[in-house]
Amino acid sequence: MNIIHLNSLNHTEVACYSKLTEAQLRQTNGGLFIAESPKVINVALNAGYQPVSLLCEERHIEGDAASIIERCPDIPIYTGSRPLLAELTGYTLTRGVLCAMKRPELPTVAEVCKNARRLVVIQGVCDTTNIGAIFRSAAALGIDAVILTNDSCDPLNRRSVRVSMGTVFLVPWTWTDTSLSELKKEGFSTVAMALSDDSISLDDPRLKAEPRLAVIMGTEGDGLPHESITQADYVVRIPMAHDVDSLNVAAAAAVAFWELRN
Repeated sequence: MNIIHLNSLNHTEVACYSKLTEAQLRQTNGGLFIAESPKVINVALNAGYQPVSLLCEERHIEGDAASIIERCPDIPIYTGSRPLLAELTGYTLTRGVLCAMKRPELPTVAEVCKNARRLVVIQGVCDTTNIGAIFRSAAALGIDAVILTNDSCDPLNRRSVRVSMGTVFLVPWTWTDTSLSELKKEGFSTVAMALSDDSISLDDPRLKAEPRLAVIMGTEGDGLPHESITQADYVVRIPMAHDVDSLNVAAAAAVAFWELRN
């Protein structure tokens, strides 16, 4: 094992865990991200993600991190006391283990769509917690792929990964900077989740009858852009009680995924 004991905060090798912003991580060594907690790290390893280094408390070398270290014998393992690592990272580690991993090469939109029957388009959602929660619901409720517009938050943001419980590694995803009409070329009918005068109910039988559906989710504040709504094949609302007009985007996504599942 290549164990490196830290006794100060001046090691440049661990800057990825403490000093680098998310944007800087994306530009380091071909692109890095940080996975947190043994469970999430193991999900990433099982999905084929490549580890670069590990940071853990000394007590976890033969504890929570042991199985990860056994799987990754050639990477450096940085370790130190709990107070030192909390000072290094800015917070007490979740179960004491962080892993720097390489970002994968993402598929194209066409590749993501190829074998999918149900997918979600995340448009302009920039809250990391919502992104992670949407991925978790997508994985659990049968969504085959996720496409994000470039003004959305990064799924490999540390908090997004943590909230998703590692499901960002299980569902194929990619970015798009083109019109959503591209989905129609791939054979998808599009569903804009929005409140409008011509919206239909989520339980409308026409929706489940569609062989391929792309569900488009926007921010809960501004909602979807007008262009996305007018271009969609269906504009869909979730029936609600007590005069509530909308749900948090992550909650709305889970409801939509369940109702529109294949």
